[in-house]
Amino acid sequence: MNPDYTILAVFIYSTEAHVTKSRLDSEGFNTMLMDETTIDTDPLVSNAIGGVKLLVHNKDFEKAAKIYNEIRTYQKDKNGKALFCIKCNSNRILIAPIQRKNVFYMLFPFFEKTKHICNNCKTIF
Repeated sequence: MNPDYTILAVFIYSTEAHVTKSRLDSEGFNTMLMDETTIDTDPLVSNAIGGVKLLVHNKDFEKAAKIYNEIRTYQKDKNGKALFCIKCNSNRILIAPIQRKNVFYMLFPFFEKTKHICNNCKTIF
């Protein structure tokens, strides 16, 4: 990986990455995609290699992150309505990274409940 670039986001499919890349490119940011061709040839390996990475030049990273946080999709409930943070009432909710500290959940990860994280205040609920 080029040391002048930092990973801004990771996508399962290259089409999702291209939409975000196009928006950032139209704003004048220097971006590139990594592992795009590999996943396009065999989409089943996306999780194994960590998805398509959207890289942004280091000098543009902070500004690009602000734009990305405005346009990214956030989690919704079963009825398609926005979820809200229990602390700051923001609707910028993402799925929290999995932390399998218990051996049971390491062996049977499908029993672990999905947790959410607020993209504004970083509260996990």
